[in-house]
Amino acid sequence: MAKFLKSPDYIFEASWEVCNKVGGIYAVLSTRAKTLQDMLQDHVIFIGPDCWGDKDCPFFEQDDSLLASWRQVAAREGLFVRVGRWKVPGKPIAILVDFKPFYQMKDHIYTRLWELYQVDSLHAYGDYDEASMFSYAAGKVVESFYKHEIPCTKKVIFHGNEWMCGLGLLYIHHAIPQIATIFTTHATSIGRSIAGNNKPLYDYLSGYNGDQMAQELNMQSKHSIEKQTAKYVDCFTTVSEITNRECAQLLEKPADVVLPNGFENDFVPQGAIFARKRREARRTLIHIANALIGTRYTEKDDILIASISGRYEFRNKGIDVFIDAMNRLRTDENLKKDVLAFIEVPGWVSGPRGDLQRRLKRDGNYRNALQQPEITHWLHNMDQDQVLGMMRSIGFDNTQAGHVKLIFIPCYLLGDDGIVNKPYFDVILGNDLCIYPSYYEPWGYTPLEAVAFKVPCITTDLAGFGLWVNSECGHYSEILEGVKVIHRTDSNYNEVADAIKTTVEEFAAFDEKRVKAARHHAEMISRKALWGKFIKNYLRAYDFALRRMEERLKEI
Repeated sequence: MAKFLKSPDYIFEASWEVCNKVGGIYAVLSTRAKTLQDMLQDHVIFIGPDCWGDKDCPFFEQDDSLLASWRQVAAREGLFVRVGRWKVPGKPIAILVDFKPFYQMKDHIYTRLWELYQVDSLHAYGDYDEASMFSYAAGKVVESFYKHEIPCTKKVIFHGNEWMCGLGLLYIHHAIPQIATIFTTHATSIGRSIAGNNKPLYDYLSGYNGDQMAQELNMQSKHSIEKQTAKYVDCFTTVSEITNRECAQLLEKPADVVLPNGFENDFVPQGAIFARKRREARRTLIHIANALIGTRYTEKDDILIASISGRYEFRNKGIDVFIDAMNRLRTDENLKKDVLAFIEVPGWVSGPRGDLQRRLKRDGNYRNALQQPEITHWLHNMDQDQVLGMMRSIGFDNTQAGHVKLIFIPCYLLGDDGIVNKPYFDVILGNDLCIYPSYYEPWGYTPLEAVAFKVPCITTDLAGFGLWVNSECGHYSEILEGVKVIHRTDSNYNEVADAIKTTVEEFAAFDEKRVKAARHHAEMISRKALWGKFIKNYLRAYDFALRRMEERLKEI
């Protein structure tokens, strides 16, 4: 008989990305919110940073009628918060906390953290202080709300995401031991740093010592808070088995529960709206290419549109091998279609190109390319940018004949960039193929989003999503099955570039029937990752944390 799972009456969940769209964790939390809201009916409360100053947060709808009596108590305790709802499906309650007042207490907070949990904050730099003061403020919010608003008989969980929430979790662990704590690392800070510094992470993982590498890479403080939080919370979690191996080696603590990232597909248009948006997206991308490069593609041309997107992590996200693969395709006689390839990662943008904007305002045939026809926006660091640097080094400037044109769109696609002027989800469905050849990717939200829009994709088995797809298929998945998973190691860069090239060739040769099959299979894969299916892992984590908390209380 299955064990009865303990479930919480209240969940507080904190992240730097609550109502703050700066990375992939925003997608994880915002899509999961509706499932939790349906379960707990306003007893799930998200806590994020009030980092907007006098500006309105576009993701947050303030409601002064919510938690009004507690807000007055919190203000008397020195907690300055805004309460409202997160403007995502489910519209859960969100608390944005002003963490700046706690800077004056920083040294005392860090000293106490060392005394209680041996967290080394002496080597802090960059965003460590900002994140830690937010984390501490979030912990104080949970403490205040628990003391004043929640009966002592209720089961309560505080869930923090990433090292940025570690301090608050440890504060609650000590100050309110009746609250069960969960810590999720979406990527170990030291593992990401090893990979980002071009060191071989996987072949030598068993030989790495996390503390030693943190000292070598000047990551002592971030690594310390992450390691100690993982050690002391009631339930330590991560997002994939591949990242769990990192945790066991580098943090010396394997996850208690693995929590794969699901999503909700209610933002995916259906039927005639989907078809219309796909046509509009393709029309926009083709128009940009023609105006920039001087090509004369039309919507009726049988061209293949492909892209890579995500954070600007040149090696970790596989942007380098994507460029290389597109270069190898340029003069490939086996390629049956012309390819328009886009790199959609945010760089240091100074503004949209005026010459390109002027061309886009008029339809027509363009006789020649603009200057630097490989980029849509000017950058502050044109000479130092890694994408442009690699394209220059291999002579990929879109002025030569070839089957492939490669265009860098270096901005967040929010609908107001001045060139594309469409949000990302209205652009992605114009693709025929998405390519994410990641070297370091604990999960991989971008390929999951792609398949939700019926766009087949290429990923690797160094991505948690790729490993999950293989486990669902029972073998290395192929592109006809919706996702091509390429084997990637520390040392097979050339094989990965060739595998991408070969897969694009294969897909470009598909007849209409096989394209439809691949698109259908892609969508079916995405449906297996809905939160309705993955939330069971969170229920296990909640149960684990609550039982561990009860054991702790017996020892106090």
